[in-house]
Amino acid sequence: MTRTRCIALIAHDEKKADMAEFARRKEAVLSGYRIVATGTTGGKVLEACPGLDVTRLKSGPLGGDQQIGALIATGEVDILIFFVDPLTAMPHDVDVKALMRLAIVYDIPMALNRATAEHLLDSTGN
Repeated sequence: MTRTRCIALIAHDEKKADMAEFARRKEAVLSGYRIVATGTTGGKVLEACPGLDVTRLKSGPLGGDQQIGALIATGEVDILIFFVDPLTAMPHDVDVKALMRLAIVYDIPMALNRATAEHLLDSTGN
């Protein structure tokens, strides 16, 4: 039996609305995936797209970034879409760097902005 591929969605601070809009525009493609998201991001995505299969984890600064990192390390996340807000301070910067490092170490596709995320989903074949 083949498992459904999984996309992790994270958006920081002022990028949460962008993530919700991105999900709305790509809802048809995202519906073919299991989605895990940090707490508030997952809530915004579900508001925009109530039909998506979204599992909400903890908020990023409260451990959600690390929960997604653990899912990457165990092979449960196939794609990371991570809208970083470069214009605000990130008190949990070490968590962000650790998450990005794991995505690189485990060689999973990672998009850090909307243009790359759109290209990535357009090229997945779903």
